[in-house]
Parts: sequence; C-alpha cells; structure tokens
Amino acid sequence: MSAETVEHQPTRSFFVELAEILLLAVGLYIVITFAIQTVHVIGFSMVPTLNDNDYVLATKADLRFTTPSRGDIVILKDPFDNSQDFVKRVIGLPGERLLIRNGRVFINGRQLQEPYLPTNDPWVSQANWPTDNADPNGAVIPAGHYFVMGDNRNHSSDSRVFGSIAFNQIESRAWFRLLPLNKIGPVWQRPTLLPTTATADRGEAA
Repeated sequence: MSAETVEHQPTRSFFVELAEILLLAVGLYIVITFAIQTVHVIGFSMVPTLNDNDYVLATKADLRFTTPSRGDIVILKDPFDNSQDFVKRVIGLPGERLLIRNGRVFINGRQLQEPYLPTNDPWVSQANWPTDNADPNGAVIPAGHYFVMGDNRNHSSDSRVFGSIAFNQIESRAWFRLLPLNKIGPVWQRPTLLPTTATADRGEAA
C-alpha cells in the first residue's frame, strides 16, 4: 500500500495579513470621512421631527452626484459661525418663487402641504417672507441656492433670517435616526405641492 501524501497549504505571510488590515482601515476611514457622518442634533429647531440630543446618520457622498430635493433634511454650516452646524429642511429649490404668508408656504403660487410641522404650536413667528413686500408674489431663489427652514418654525434661525444658502454650504443629507433607540428609523417625511385649484387664497401680509 502506498503511503499517503499530505499537502500542506503554505502559511499566509504575516505581512500579507497586515496589509489587508491596513487596507480595511484605510477603506473605513475614507467611508467615515467622505461618505457618511453621525450628527448630534443640538437644539429644538427641528422638533417634532428631530429633538435635542438625537443622533442621525447623514450621507455626504451622494451630494457629489445629486442635488438636494424638497423635504430633504440637510446639515449645513451656520452662516454666522462656521464652527457650528445647522440641521434644516430644504423647502425651496433654485429658480423657484417662494412666498410665505400667514404661516403658509407657496412655491410658484402653489401652497406647500407640510405634514411634519408641529400641531400643538401654530406657526406665528416670522410667518411672512419676504418682509419688505417688494413683490406680492414672493422672491425667486437664486441659481444654485436653497431655501431652508427648521420644522419648529417659531424657534428656528433659518433662511427667513440669513437668506437662501449655496449648494456648497450643504455638508450632508440626513436619512436615519440612530438615537434614541425608541425612535430609531428613517427621517424622510416629504411635503407636497397642492394643485393650483386647491391652493387657498394667500390673504394679506400680517
């Protein structure tokens, strides 16, 4: 009977394994630095959608290939202090004519229905924009700019104060709440434009 021959697989080189670990670490660094970020929400300007001390997952990479859509929750630099971040919702898009009257938003003459606004705190503060009444039909958002607001309209510093923001001021787009655990899940409620025939009379500025 012939003796059995046993073939031994060559032991993987320590340096090969080390290189794989380093490549994995570099890949994770690139993803964390350039693709996603975890955002700590500070303040109440996005209540009831997001609350103080919530944590959300936001993506950066997709903004290299797509532009923000209406209803997106975006993270941007505070126009008054670049060391701080703001979390706001995109309301108006480039080239659109936007008007706010008596707490109602109109885009190109059509009323925007916003299901995410708080129901127990009616919008009364800064409920009209533009405030100079230069054009009763509103103001046109410049090319490459976006009009953003917090969902908690009575307690938000946003485009009603600092104007529309440029695309390059937007850092990332929030998709998913991580904490608290009892509210974990997507954060992508969307507004809708009512048909022209269903749009209520805008009334007079307050």
